[in-house]
Amino acid sequence: MGCLPSTRRSNYPGYENPVDLAAQTSFLTVTASDVEALFELFKMISGSLVDDGLINKEEFQLAFFKNNEGENLLANRLFDLFDAKQKGVIDFGDFVRALNVFHPNAAHEDKVDFSFKLYDLDGTGFIERKEVKKLLIALLSESEMKLSDETVEIILDKTFQDADGNQDGKIDKKDWENLVSRNPSLMKVMTIPYLRDITTTFPNFVFNSEVDDPAS
Repeated sequence: MGCLPSTRRSNYPGYENPVDLAAQTSFLTVTASDVEALFELFKMISGSLVDDGLINKEEFQLAFFKNNEGENLLANRLFDLFDAKQKGVIDFGDFVRALNVFHPNAAHEDKVDFSFKLYDLDGTGFIERKEVKKLLIALLSESEMKLSDETVEIILDKTFQDADGNQDGKIDKKDWENLVSRNPSLMKVMTIPYLRDITTTFPNFVFNSEVDDPAS
């Protein structure tokens, strides 16, 4: 699969050569076929609502969460992390680099860092109880699971007892790294809903959370 003609690339602001992107990410194949396959996916998403060669927040939510109606905390936070340039839209380079962290061959440290940023909703460099509660409720809603308020609070209590080393009510990056090392199932947050479906067609992007389900 060769590179796309320049006239086609010019329609996509921020387009980057698939070979260059493959060399910078875990999508490293001889032909950069995975990255070019991701470009086909990017084209589909970026043209789903507004055909401007960029992914806006509504298109992102529709693609990854199967709807674009109403506010979705998880979708909003993920969009912010994908939008590396903070322009309110995602270009092709942003898209590939963000998806790279979910690749099975991506560095574990990158996955831990991404998950920390996902929970750090306010971007303060700390994860606070209120942030964990918001995201936990959002994740439960996405998976259509229901827990009582009491159970949610018990989960939060246990999490902060385990993770908050100095018991100041905040989890810093080091606390998070230690917590993940003791509880690898926390990395299941790296499973974006429906990401498995849209990536299984790529030869080297076999989606895998790398965490066994305790029930299995």
